Amino acid sequence: MKSKLDPRHKKRIHLFQELFAWESIKSTPKLAIKSIVSQIPEIDAKIAFFAPKWPIDKINRIDLSILRLAIWEILFTPDQVPAKVVIDEAVEIAKEYGNESSSSFINAVLGSIIKPNNHD
Repeated sequence: MKSKLDPRHKKRIHLFQELFAWESIKSTPKLAIKSIVSQIPEIDAKIAFFAPKWPIDKINRIDLSILRLAIWEILFTPDQVPAKVVIDEAVEIAKEYGNESSSSFINAVLGSIIKPNNHD
């Protein structure tokens, strides 16, 4: 692991942690994640479409939070960071916080979302 994390990576980790905490207690979302939470119905629809064998309520909460953050970045802030960078970051966070299959699951779902002509 890098001794000094990139500030953007640190911010993503913070946002992922906030989403995970919000998902656990379903309280009013903190300002940092309000725009992400407001888009969850559309984000979850993408997850359901591109991971049909995994109902939202069966996806590991860590993986779900990472996916929601990454999909929000890809769909709602596309001019800020290239999608491939978002995916790489999501996979790294999954390796750090998820289980042994998290990174490959997240990579597969996000890779499907960004494939050309793969929009529902």
